[in-house]
Amino acid sequence: MNMKLSIIIVNYNVTRLLKNCLLSIQKYLEDVDHEVIVIDNASTDTSWGDLIPEFPKVRFITSSVNEGFAKANNKAVQAAAGEYLLILNPDTEIEGSYMREILDFADSKINFGCLGVRMHDAKGNFLPESKRSVPDMFNSFEKLFTNFKSKDSKSYYRNDISEFEIADVEVITGAFCLIKKVVYKKIGGFDETYFMYGEDIDLCYTLLNNGYQNYYYGKVSILHHKGESTIKDEVYLERFYGAMQIFISKYYQKSKPLQYSLLKAGLKLRYKLERIKLK
Repeated sequence: MNMKLSIIIVNYNVTRLLKNCLLSIQKYLEDVDHEVIVIDNASTDTSWGDLIPEFPKVRFITSSVNEGFAKANNKAVQAAAGEYLLILNPDTEIEGSYMREILDFADSKINFGCLGVRMHDAKGNFLPESKRSVPDMFNSFEKLFTNFKSKDSKSYYRNDISEFEIADVEVITGAFCLIKKVVYKKIGGFDETYFMYGEDIDLCYTLLNNGYQNYYYGKVSILHHKGESTIKDEVYLERFYGAMQIFISKYYQKSKPLQYSLLKAGLKLRYKLERIKLK
């Protein structure tokens, strides 16, 4: 009988968070036939190696260079044996024995694409990126330049869906992304053009364009130590807004030139404003 689940974790300089993540998997996934693959993306902090003897069942892979989140995941997937893949951030923690329930839900869907769950931060605040729409001219403007958050709005953050609801959505986050391995490989995995950020939106959109349905499973939650593994500096801004530029160039430049031009201008302006804040 084939293994049910392969959990893929890309680590970069977050040993403490990674350890807590692995402990949560160890605690709550006893009832699921699974494996854990950790790929270290050339961390400058080598303390992650101390975890190898502590977690003998975890498979650790090393990269000599940091090629980005997308490439690291694609590399680790090649070694995965599970029917399903769970792309999981090292700065997350599983919070209950619900993985079997999620897998049963996924098994019940004919055109299952991917699935995300409710995320909250260390203070208990719900993280709205748990459920999103594909970026377009209108919701991108809303996200970039306004604080409009109508509860009935089908906006970038799906405010029309309760945080505890189970619903069809367009985009979920790469911090927790369940997908069948055969589907992941069929669509080409993460687009390696993205170094970091944006690859999860691209993956979800690619699934939709190939006839699959994505789901938000708000019935269960994970803790996401948002921001603790990310330094908000010039490099971050370049990667984040660069990723959005890759997405709109890929999908809108030829098919929707007006929308592309407006989105490009909006991203450029927002990037400049964020740079000013850093100074």
